[in-house]
Amino acid sequence: MKTRSLRSKIFVSFFIIVIAIGISIASLGFYVIKIQIIDRAQTQVKSNLQIARAVYNSEIDKMKIAFDTSVYSDDPEALAESLAVLKENLDLDYIYVVNSDDCEANKNAIISAAFSGESVGATRIVTQEEFSDTGDVLASELELPIKFTPKARPTDKKTVKKLMVIEYARPVFDTSGKVIRVVGGGEIINKNFEIVDKIHDFVFEDRLYDSKPMGTVTIFQDDVRIATNVLNDENERAVGTRVSDDVYKQVIEEGRPWFGRAFVVTDWYLTAYEDIRDIDGNIIGMLYVGVLEKPFYDFGRNMLFVFLGVMFAVTVLGVILSYILAIAISRPVVGLLVKIKQISDGNLKHRADKGSSIRELNELAFNFNSMTKKLQERDEKLSISNEKLENLNKSYLDLIGFVSHELKGILASTVLNAYAVRDGFLGMINFKQRKALDSVARNLDYLTATVKNFLNLSRIEKGELNLNMMELSLKEDIFETSIESLMPRAEERHIHVINRVDEAIEAKGDADLLLIVANNLIGNAIKYGDENGEVVISSRALENMIEVEVYNDGRVITEEEKEKLFKKFSRLTNEGSKKVRGTGLGLFITKDIVEKHGGTIRAESREKGNAFIFTLQI
Repeated sequence: MKTRSLRSKIFVSFFIIVIAIGISIASLGFYVIKIQIIDRAQTQVKSNLQIARAVYNSEIDKMKIAFDTSVYSDDPEALAESLAVLKENLDLDYIYVVNSDDCEANKNAIISAAFSGESVGATRIVTQEEFSDTGDVLASELELPIKFTPKARPTDKKTVKKLMVIEYARPVFDTSGKVIRVVGGGEIINKNFEIVDKIHDFVFEDRLYDSKPMGTVTIFQDDVRIATNVLNDENERAVGTRVSDDVYKQVIEEGRPWFGRAFVVTDWYLTAYEDIRDIDGNIIGMLYVGVLEKPFYDFGRNMLFVFLGVMFAVTVLGVILSYILAIAISRPVVGLLVKIKQISDGNLKHRADKGSSIRELNELAFNFNSMTKKLQERDEKLSISNEKLENLNKSYLDLIGFVSHELKGILASTVLNAYAVRDGFLGMINFKQRKALDSVARNLDYLTATVKNFLNLSRIEKGELNLNMMELSLKEDIFETSIESLMPRAEERHIHVINRVDEAIEAKGDADLLLIVANNLIGNAIKYGDENGEVVISSRALENMIEVEVYNDGRVITEEEKEKLFKKFSRLTNEGSKKVRGTGLGLFITKDIVEKHGGTIRAESREKGNAFIFTLQI
């Protein structure tokens, strides 16, 4: 690899850092500008759509108040007069009365719903034939020619003949509570610019950008604009133009709102679309609000150019300063590097020169010399401390081994005598004496297990836990022996121990150490398992490995508790475990033995208990 001088490396390093920081800040600036300007604008458009929907729904609410508060006389002339006043006040395009005799013949879903006894308002599609029966305006006069629109889906339709209306119907009851007629009316949306202008006035200010409105509102019948303040190239309302194919598929076909950039007639807008449904839940159109995208992008672009200009100037200045600093730092640093190499070689007696013209480098040399002096002193102290610690650790391990070994022999004799007295081999004893001796025997068993664990811990810490590998039958040589020795404990707690280890499986390992593993796992299963429960030992063959599972019924171990299981002197702290004594060494020793055999061990929680699973080589 080609080497360079310290000066060039410092300069190149500073140069790369300055460029990297410049690019990072520029990228951050671009991201912030996008978030602050474009994304916030899109978020505002979503809020605008909610307001637009509220204004749109207010048309139905206005009809509801007027229709529900009006009085409908049984006199035909009085009824006609009140309906005429109602139509004029609401500026409706049509109003009607349907008697109960005509209910079945009527195909209007809103009227049918009103005859069920509730006032109903909704948007619906009206055919020219149906409208000719109720409307004052010829439906044919509201036909819209469909105009070519870029990005719209292909279609063979030339005109929009059906009408979209906002309609409300109220039932009229007789004295017995029966619906005798329905009165209703509606407002045509097709070419109804008042409603979109009303929504626009609520949502947007009347601002223009390049002679185009900043905010736009549109009501679609299917995918055709039937009422809008979007302008076309001739600066006229773009009724008859259509929505893009992407928006149509998502909103009309899939029924999901659209939020994002969309091409609207001639320009890109930050838009929000949602469906308009009739009383039966069928999608019949869309409500749209949008904000012209160009002013936001123009503003963001200008801000970005200014930002990049500033960053470029700062970067050039940073490169120049980097070169100057590289020259100023390189000379004294070279001398300091020589001293550092000498220190790194283990010679802590060397000191750096303090003859630089740069105050900070002199302070660096002073602090470096102070550091090396302290390192030298600490190194000397650490050497002494390490020697003392090694002696203390050796004494600690020897003490554990000696005490455990001495206690092991004494306890064996004591346990034998205690059980002999308790079981009446040395003469009959009464109930209270036997109960006391049961407690003594349990304490001696616990003490014996503790001594064995500490003796094994001493062997592990000293590295004397050597393996005497041999081929053995896992079921007969290990688990049958372990179960036989632990059966009294299991019977005492009425626990049924089941050995399902495959007799044909032979493993390679140290029989004495694997017996410790079996005793620890089965002993824990009996100790911590539920009374009258089960302990099941099973096995299954893997590729070049055998997996053994020791399961017991009992309280399920949590994920947090599993992290403590195999640590030295670590015990679970729950109500159940507090009643059972232990050293916290059994699973630690078990894990060490299994790993020395090239296997692994883990705990798994089951529905009614826990399983400890370890692997061995076949």
